[in-house]
Amino acid sequence: MSGIFIKRLLLALLCTLSSMLMAQTTKVTGRVVDKSTGEPMPFVNISFTGTKIGTTSNLDGYYTLESYYAIDSIAASFVGYARVAEKIKKDVTQTINFQLDNSGITLNEVVIKRDKEKENPAHPIVRNIIRNKPINNREKLEAYQYEAYNKVEFDLNNLTEEFKNRKILKPFDFVFDHIDSTAEKSFLPIFITESISDYHYRKSPKSDKEIIKATKLSGIENESVSQFLGDMYQNVNIYDNNINVFGKSFVSPISNYAFAFYKFYLTDSAFLNNNWCYRIDFKPKRIQELTFEGNFWVNDTTYAIKEVEADIAPDANINFVKTLRVKQNYEQVEKEVWMLVKDELFVDFNITKNTMGFYGRRNASYRNFVINEPKPNDFYSGANNIIVANDVYDHNQAYWQNARHDSLSITEQAIYTMVDSIKNVPQFRTFVDIVALLVSGYHKVGKIELGPYFTTYSFNVIEGNRLRLGGRTSNDFSKKLELSGYAAYGFRDDKIKYGGGFKYFLSKQPRLLLTGNYSYDLEQLGQSQNAFQEDNILASAFRRNPASKLTMVEETEIKLEREWFYGFGTTIGYRHRIMAPLGQLKYQSEPSPGNILSLNSIITSEISIYTRFAYKEKFVSSEFTRVSLGTKYPAIEVSYFRGVKGVLNSGYAFDKAVFRLSDRIPLGPFGNTDYAIQAGKYWGVVPYPVLEIHTGNETFIADPMAFNTMNFFEFVSDEYVQMFVTHHFEGLFLNKIPLFRKLKWREVVTGKAVIGSLNQANRNALILGDNMHTLGRPFAEASVGIENIFKLFRVDALWRLSYLDHDNIAKFGIRMNLKIDF
Repeated sequence: MSGIFIKRLLLALLCTLSSMLMAQTTKVTGRVVDKSTGEPMPFVNISFTGTKIGTTSNLDGYYTLESYYAIDSIAASFVGYARVAEKIKKDVTQTINFQLDNSGITLNEVVIKRDKEKENPAHPIVRNIIRNKPINNREKLEAYQYEAYNKVEFDLNNLTEEFKNRKILKPFDFVFDHIDSTAEKSFLPIFITESISDYHYRKSPKSDKEIIKATKLSGIENESVSQFLGDMYQNVNIYDNNINVFGKSFVSPISNYAFAFYKFYLTDSAFLNNNWCYRIDFKPKRIQELTFEGNFWVNDTTYAIKEVEADIAPDANINFVKTLRVKQNYEQVEKEVWMLVKDELFVDFNITKNTMGFYGRRNASYRNFVINEPKPNDFYSGANNIIVANDVYDHNQAYWQNARHDSLSITEQAIYTMVDSIKNVPQFRTFVDIVALLVSGYHKVGKIELGPYFTTYSFNVIEGNRLRLGGRTSNDFSKKLELSGYAAYGFRDDKIKYGGGFKYFLSKQPRLLLTGNYSYDLEQLGQSQNAFQEDNILASAFRRNPASKLTMVEETEIKLEREWFYGFGTTIGYRHRIMAPLGQLKYQSEPSPGNILSLNSIITSEISIYTRFAYKEKFVSSEFTRVSLGTKYPAIEVSYFRGVKGVLNSGYAFDKAVFRLSDRIPLGPFGNTDYAIQAGKYWGVVPYPVLEIHTGNETFIADPMAFNTMNFFEFVSDEYVQMFVTHHFEGLFLNKIPLFRKLKWREVVTGKAVIGSLNQANRNALILGDNMHTLGRPFAEASVGIENIFKLFRVDALWRLSYLDHDNIAKFGIRMNLKIDF
């Protein structure tokens, strides 16, 4: 673990150093004189060698020439004089004086012949583009800022007459008046949003901040959504080696390794806004790779991209996206400073070829550029780099008419009115309720939501058939307080189980959430948080072993969560648990040889503090729940627990610390790697139900956060280190096999290992049950799998690599999981 950390630290230092050294200004001043007379020479051509960046000396022979481009020499030339070149230092200001000598040379006839062996004429242009990427990328600048206008629209498409004539849609007849049939597929605009923001960037120390000044949405007012309507999360940067599209890493046509993935063709040259440019067309070298096809125009002097229009390759291995088109325009807003001024994105989504889908459109424009005038340090300080103004929704029509960079079309103007009308149709509210039930598992009835439906029925060997009814309050009850509860009954054990809880927001800005829960129910110890719980019907139906080692747990818990800024939060809590063994589990101790004592229960009380730091992590939130959209940086989690003896009959004093590091490493065309490293240690003498029962899985449903060939209660430790690594190849190999190419299957491999120990005092605290063990050597398993089967399933073949002599284990297995991915 330390080696990985050191490597990442060195990489971060190198990246920081390179960014500091990259793309500084090279400035040269000096004077040109005649070598024989010493007189100043006016109108002498001075240029950086190998470029078209140049100037001429003034009447007194003086010149000044500067560039962001890191050139290594400069030359002076004049008719009748010998050309003189001098070495220069890159990225600094310096003085170079020239003395020109009369050449006395006459020009001979020049004969130009075509070289049949000459390389593709597009290739040297592309190489120059790649060579000058660090200069033309706007992040070369010390600072910049601009105003951004973003407009996002969604349209239903593939609307057939049969669909429009359905009886259930009769209340929506007025909507179909807005159908546009001029495109390839008729479409119905249903949603539009606009935003105006100011974006600020500073290179050293690297900082950025966006202030969203105004947002106009059709039907939604939610700050967690508003933050994504600015410019920071919607840009496609053509200068990046890999462009992220719906979680997939597409190779940019000007990537550093573009020649390995694209064919290039020089097709045209012309003046574009007084800039002489070349047009380069590009196509993928191989089918079904994550690439684009299209063209770009590039300036012949700076090799900066002037325009680009690209579509993802039609056979690219990506789901549900039929078309994705990017069109961008760049302008030279200052000398040698090229900035994106217009950005268009068009996406055609369809679940299947002939079903109804939708278009997504984004149009953005940028103006009011300010270059190399950084704001003071105080401006960039603060926890959040996206600020949503308090009055973001409070702007009238007159403001928007003046603030928009482009006026709305008649169709776009009508969308706002139409969406508000749809919301008042009762059938639409019913449709929304059905979608919410499928997604959340809850059905709304006024101020109550019943559910979740997938826990209504389940079964296990302890309870037999189990029925459960539950619910929670809806947002109509309160947007600050949520109450929840449930009751369940097992027909075999003839016992009622129950639970209840609350969530109360003391503050939403900043996030300060108080939660409390009480439950009396069965629990499977040693189950990962990612697994289906025991009362889920899927966990009941797809078990490979009977659920015969359950625990009756009576638990009271209260927690206070404080988010300091997005991606960094702390939770403090108190938990009291009474655990009683069921089925094959027994709590027995041996205080002296041959003296076996049975315990009815184990009681613990503990206080805890949990901290999670994921730099620039973002969330989409509802009133009480939220979903992380992840971050490109590693996530660090640290937990500390203190068991307190004597509180509410607690019998144990102990300390526990857990550290976890996780991240996704994008590897461009080679896929991406997910890893998670976790280490934990206990201090004090406690029985095994309180210690680390390593996460197993006894179902046929693969659990990415558990050892899928390990049984529940198979291994127990009081100190341990574990690592999970999964690499998704994204079809790297199968795309090259004709039979599998059409299936769009994707390869995945996984490796998991854990090493731990259990000291003698904890071993003696409670007798380990049958088939329970300690880790004297590492436990490991590996798997090879196929993802994207029917765009829904992942199937893995798993091998258990150690402890093969244990009873009732799975040395090899096939596991399946539901995984929907682009």
